[in-house]
Amino acid sequence: MKTVGLTGGIGSGKTTVAHMFKVLGVPIYIADLEAKKLMNTSKVLKRKLVALLGEEAYDADGLNRVYIASKIFTDKTLLDKMNALVHAKVAKHFKQWLEKQTADYVIKESAIIFEHQMESQFDCIILVTTNKDERIKRVLSRDHTSKEKIESIMKHQLSDSETMHKADFIIVNNDLEDTKKQVLKTHKSIINNDY
Repeated sequence: MKTVGLTGGIGSGKTTVAHMFKVLGVPIYIADLEAKKLMNTSKVLKRKLVALLGEEAYDADGLNRVYIASKIFTDKTLLDKMNALVHAKVAKHFKQWLEKQTADYVIKESAIIFEHQMESQFDCIILVTTNKDERIKRVLSRDHTSKEKIESIMKHQLSDSETMHKADFIIVNNDLEDTKKQVLKTHKSIINNDY
C-alpha cells in the first residue's frame, strides 16, 4: 500500500481536494485535524504543551488556539518546539491508523511536508496550488481573520515556486470541475505507478 502526501499552502484547497480523493475511495488522514484532536485528548501531549507554552495553553473548552497562535507566530523557536512535540505524536497516531487501512494507497494531508523535509515518508507527493489572492479570499471567508494574519502564516510556509519542483503531481485548484478532472487523472496515475 502506497502512502501519498497531499500538501499546499493555507487556502490552496487541500481539504477540498482530499475530499475528492475520498469520494474515489481513498482513505484520508488529515494531519492538522488529528493534531488538534490529539492536543485535546493526549494527557502526555497536554502536559508537554503546558510546560512549553504556559498554563494558558488550555482553557475550560480545551486548547486555547488564540493564545497559542499569539505565542507561536511571533516566535519561530517556540513554533518549532511545539511542532516537534505535536508531529511526533501525530506520526505515531498515523502509523497506527495506517495499519488498519486496506486500499491501494492512502493520503496523508499535511501543510508542512516540505517545510519539515518529510518527503521521504511518502511514495509520491501531490501539491495543491492556486493564486495568492484567491487563497487569501478563501481563508478570510473561512476563518474570519485578518489579511495581515493570513499573510503572516503564508510567510512561514514555503511558496509554490519553492515546492513545485519537489512534487510528483500538481493540482491547480481554481475551478472545481477542472480540479475534479485533475484529481481523477492523478488517482489513475498513482494506482498505475505512473509517476
